[in-house]
Amino acid sequence: MCTVRPFVCSDLLKFSSINLDPLTETYGLSFYMHYLTHWPEYFQVTEAPDGTIMGYIMGKAEGSVQKEMWHGHVTAVTVGTEYRRLGLASQLMKGLEDISERKNTFFVDLFVRVSNDVAVGMYKQLGYHVFRKVLGYYSGDPDEDAYDMRKPMSRDKAKKSIKTDRNVIEPHELEHT
Repeated sequence: MCTVRPFVCSDLLKFSSINLDPLTETYGLSFYMHYLTHWPEYFQVTEAPDGTIMGYIMGKAEGSVQKEMWHGHVTAVTVGTEYRRLGLASQLMKGLEDISERKNTFFVDLFVRVSNDVAVGMYKQLGYHVFRKVLGYYSGDPDEDAYDMRKPMSRDKAKKSIKTDRNVIEPHELEHT
């Protein structure tokens, strides 16, 4: 049993153990605060009855309506290792998608490491499609490619958001509009 609730500032002091996973991106305090102040509805946690943070999701809405690029974006979703395979990530993703539907977005997108087969499989089960590969998206030794995965929302009746003629791009080619 767990509770999904809005992320609050004090959660920043309780969720660091979740970020120890090597596949989880960890950001500076100001980054989390920026998301919390600008897109609080997209920042949710799952909490155990004892108050332990089991997982969280943070995202935002961005893009241009005129270019049909208005979308929800999953910046991070992670669940502590001891709480995996309970459907928590799927529950958090569904919540973000519901918010994106209410905001009348065209799609939800996310980036995931190509090597993260478990996450890629989960996203596919949730209805996401590999839109394209972004070469060297994740910096490291060596850099790692990412999949840009998308799920069309009900506003995108023609499913344009998952169609592309460029299957591989460089990070500088990403649209930020």
